[in-house]
Amino acid sequence: MSREPIKYDVSHIQVPEGREAVRKRPGMYIGSTGERGLHQLVFEIAARAVNEALAGRATRVEVTLLPDDGVRIAGDGPGIPFEDSADGRAAGLETQLTRMNFAPARGPQYPVLDFCGVGLFVPNALSSRLVAELRRDGVRRLQEYARGAAAGPPADVGPAADVGTVITFWPDSEIFTTTECSFDLLAERFAELAYLNQGLDISLADERHPSEPHPHPYPHPRSARFRFPGGVREMVDSLDERASGFLHPHVIGFEQADPRMEGRVEVALRWRESGPLLVRSYANSQPTPNGGTHVAGFFAGLAAAVSTYARKHQRLTAADPDLTPDHIGQGLTAVISAKLQHPDFAGSTRGALGNAAAKNCVQEAVRTFFATWLDDHPQQATAVIDRILQRACRG
Repeated sequence: MSREPIKYDVSHIQVPEGREAVRKRPGMYIGSTGERGLHQLVFEIAARAVNEALAGRATRVEVTLLPDDGVRIAGDGPGIPFEDSADGRAAGLETQLTRMNFAPARGPQYPVLDFCGVGLFVPNALSSRLVAELRRDGVRRLQEYARGAAAGPPADVGPAADVGTVITFWPDSEIFTTTECSFDLLAERFAELAYLNQGLDISLADERHPSEPHPHPYPHPRSARFRFPGGVREMVDSLDERASGFLHPHVIGFEQADPRMEGRVEVALRWRESGPLLVRSYANSQPTPNGGTHVAGFFAGLAAAVSTYARKHQRLTAADPDLTPDHIGQGLTAVISAKLQHPDFAGSTRGALGNAAAKNCVQEAVRTFFATWLDDHPQQATAVIDRILQRACRG
């Protein structure tokens, strides 16, 4: 065995950059190279179009699954030029497609976030082919990319009677274990976005397999449109679609801004006579399955409002402890949506919101609103309190 020392210096370190880094470690950017990562490409590109709509610059987002496993995402907003702005402050479409950009371009006050918010660059790098179409200033321009690199400069291909941006991409079969998106999984997420953002209009169409029958509720060929003027209240109705025996007939909810947390919270809930706790929580339209400060504030505020009401009406004595979130949770369906200018997530997967100010702000808003609701609806309040106290006594 040789005793010569093994030399190791900076020349041995390889640092992949740009699209090479994304293609070498795609899971770092989209979570996986399976179905989850495949759908993340769609969500990342759709987030740009959704943010245009939320900012009031567009009216709709259209997503189409093509027969050759391509995906077309179109928005009718003014879009952005291919080139960067003259002052260098705004990244053009070509720059966004070829460089990492974590900040949404010209987005709304509370932008929709998806996973790492990696924008258009990562989907482009992980696509075998991508075509960008921009209709702006009366001109229609196209540019094609292959595995993240521009195949040529943008080309004027004719006049444009309207405005809009269309991104069509084909996931790279060398990267992904499957390149066929699930209509149902995409529909679930787009419906979620439409519930969380009142007025947002998203359509999803499936042009694949036209000869194959598809189950209810989607017609043949499959298509769906998601627009929910009732927002998260309609989401609670949807979650309770198969439930029965409600302690109050209508979904309760409110929306309130608070400058202390630089954002706003929207809450909707309804109690059922029985059944498990069912909660969906979000921060900037991103699911937070592990909860976080907004969820902690919600339960603390709700428990405080119910406890105060129960004491005021002699349902709890001075010796009784306050009701806890565990007591009030049985039979409860709730949606908690926080939208913040600067969301702070705990963990790399954004599973929980970490903004400290959100807890107290949400707690105060929930306590105040539901204290008033209980006072204004004594019959329904009695039904809710009776059900909660039964749970507390058994506990």
